[in-house]
Formats: sequence, structure tokens, C-alpha cells
Amino acid sequence: MTSISGVGTTTPPSSAATTGSMGSGLLSSAGIGSGLNVSAIITALVNAQQAGPAQQISYQTTQLQAQEAGLTALGSALSSLQGTLGTLGSNLTYTSFTAALGDPTLGTASTLPNAQPGTYNLVVSRLATAQSRTSGAYASSAAVGAGTLTVSIGGQSMNITVSSTDTLSAIASSINQSSSNPGVQATVINGSSGSQLLLTSTKTGVANAFTVSAGSGSSSGLSSLATTLNTAGSNEASDASLSINGIAATSASNSVSGVLNGVTLNLAKTGSTTLTVSQDTGTVTGAVNNFISAYNSYISTVGTLSSYDPNAKQAGVLLGDATLMSVRRQINGVLSGSVAGNSIGSLAALGITRNADGTLALNSSTLNSALQSNPGAVQDLFAGTNGYATRLNSMLNGFTASNGVIASRTAGIQSQLSNLSQESAALTARMNVYATQLRQQYTALDTLMSSLNNTSSYLSSSLKALENTYTGGK
Repeated sequence: MTSISGVGTTTPPSSAATTGSMGSGLLSSAGIGSGLNVSAIITALVNAQQAGPAQQISYQTTQLQAQEAGLTALGSALSSLQGTLGTLGSNLTYTSFTAALGDPTLGTASTLPNAQPGTYNLVVSRLATAQSRTSGAYASSAAVGAGTLTVSIGGQSMNITVSSTDTLSAIASSINQSSSNPGVQATVINGSSGSQLLLTSTKTGVANAFTVSAGSGSSSGLSSLATTLNTAGSNEASDASLSINGIAATSASNSVSGVLNGVTLNLAKTGSTTLTVSQDTGTVTGAVNNFISAYNSYISTVGTLSSYDPNAKQAGVLLGDATLMSVRRQINGVLSGSVAGNSIGSLAALGITRNADGTLALNSSTLNSALQSNPGAVQDLFAGTNGYATRLNSMLNGFTASNGVIASRTAGIQSQLSNLSQESAALTARMNVYATQLRQQYTALDTLMSSLNNTSSYLSSSLKALENTYTGGK
């Protein structure tokens, strides 16, 4: 009995049996031999350790990403609004004019910013024409004669060397291909009487009339051709002749510039009509409408970003955000103020009013009336040094510039997101180390429990054998 007691003090039978029973009841699935589910235990412990920090990282990441998206949307709305200020704040927008002829068959008119509004009487008595001369008739294959043919316009001349075998076609090709051509076009016309050389100035006006001569020593045939082409006919060069409000003027071209400041006339025929120059109010109205549309889109974006639904308990991603509130306050400050020294003074006086939902609306009649009665004041109200477009553009730059508030906020958020990503990676690495440590510990425990189970089985068998021995001895 003493020897059995000694073995029992090392691993008491009752204790071994109880431990084996607990292991098999609480830890199912096979381990190395003890019945421990090591993988499941490790997974549960790692998940428990990782859950809190991982959830915090995930929550912060989601919040920051939402803020970044909100700031991006706000920046886009502000950039679109600012994009309309380039036209609204440009002086050229308010110095755009239209010009129209009462009889559009006489031609068209275009304007420059220095045009002056008014109605003028226009009389076109003659159109500008280009000089045209025709030679006598030749057989198509006949040589004209050797020599030098000179064509001159003003101070520019072109010398064509003609060989004894050159026909009218050869001479025409030489004229057209000459690098020193002063501005004439040569064409051969094959008619019923034979072939004739037609020379035409490429530009209208007396100053672009040409002369033709044959050089000394040229053949009689070439000299005759030159004489014919240098003889005035019915298609001589002429300048356009016109008058505006009785003041006569001429032009070498039918595109007449400089006669009336800021206006170009493109004459099509003779006759009389009226020329009306007026401010292009459509350009200004279009710029104002584009601004209002972009502003209303901005209001909609801000409303979404800062909204709160009490039923769903859902808040916009920038509700209470300092940047959004600052933008809203500063824009309202600019637009609700007045322009000092301006006779119109405010947006409302120009027909731009605010609706109950914060959006803007335009009364086109009020704007057009102001443009007709005082266009300079409208220009100053938007494009002046203290104009709405000028001040609003300067204010928005502080938010939309590459080094502005929104870019800085976004960069800060991206830095935080990068840090969270690094934290997540570090957490994963720590959990991998933790899992490795747990695996080592539980693998050792599994081995130990397997050994204890084996010892328990051995002792149980030994006790059973002793019991049988004692029973059989009695």
C-alpha cells in the first residue's frame, strides 16, 4: 500500500481522473492528444485582444474618410462658384457690344470693346473691287515669245523669264508659282476665240492695282501681251465708298475698320440703312445667371453636408464643422453687404434677391433696366475694386487655393488616415506575435495534458489489477 500511496502523491488518481474529465467536457476537438482545440482557443483570445483597438481604428478611419469626402464636396462647390467670378468680375464682360444693320442684305457688323452705343445712318455708294485684266486670244499651243514679263503692285515687282517656247499656260504657272508674286492670280481661259490670260489682284482696292510691262529686248509677241494686260478695261480696282452720318470715307477693302471706332463693317452691296450699336446685355445677364446657378448649387451642397435628420438621427458629415461654418459666414458677409459709392449699391437693388431656403433668384427686368440706364454702375458693382465678384473671389481664394484652408484640412486628414493605417498594421503585427506565443503555450499545455491523461489511464489500469488481485485472494 505504501508504494501505491507514493505513486498517488505524484498524481492522485481522483485528481487525474477529474482533470481528464474537465478537459474532455470543456475542450472538445482533438489537440495533439489531450482533446484541446488549440486553434479555436488562440483565435478567440486574439480576437478578444484585438477587437477593441481594431474597432477604434475602424471607427476613426470611417469618420475621417467621411470628413475628407465632405471637404472635397465643399471644395468642389466653392471652386465652381469661384469659376463664374472670372467672367462676372471681368471688365470685358461689360464692354461687349452688338452692332446690326437695319437692312441685313447690305452686310454685317461686328464690334470691339471700344465701340460706342448709338444709331448711325450708313450709305454705301460703291464696293471695293479687285483689278482684273485680260490678254488677247492665242492658240492654246502657240508660243508667245521670249523675254521678261514684269508685274508690279506698289513697290513690289515680279520678273518672269519667258522662253521662246512658253505658251500662255506656262506663263500663268510661272506667275502663280513665283516666290516674289506681289499679289496677282493668273488663269488661262479657253474660249471660242482661243486662249486668253486673265490676271486678277488677290486684294481689292486702288492700292492693290497692278501694272504689266515687258523688259527691253523682249520679243514683239511678249511686248504685245504686256501692253494688252496693262491697258485699262472695265474691271479696274476701286475703293469702297461710304458715309456715316454724312461723313464720307473710303476703304481698300469691303471689310471696313477704323471709320467708326470699335466697329467693323463687312459690306455686301450698295445702298443705305441704319447701323445700331448697343451694349450686349446678354453677356452680362448670362454671367449673372451662371453665378446664381453656381451659388444655388453651393447652398444645396452645404445644406446636405450640415443637415440633421431627427427621425433617423442621421447627421451630415460636416455638421458643426468649423471650416464649413466659416465659409458660410464669410460668403454671406460679402453678398449681404453693399458696395460703397455705387449708385446701385446692393444685389437686391439690381434684382438679385435671396429666397427662404437661402438660394438666389434674379429679376431679369430689373437687371436689364439697370444695364440700359447705368451700365457703368453695374460694371462697378461686380468688377470694381470693391465689387461683389472681386471681393468674393479674393475671399474664396483663402479656401480653394492649393495652400488654402480646404487643402490644408484635407492634407491633415490624409496624414491621420496614414497614421491609422500604420496603427492597424502594427496591431496586426502585435497580434501575430501574440498568436505565436499562445500557440507555443497551448501546445505545451496540450502535450502536458496528454501526458497526464496517459498517466491517469495507467494508474486506473494498475488499480484495477490490484483490485482484481485482492478479490481473487479472498
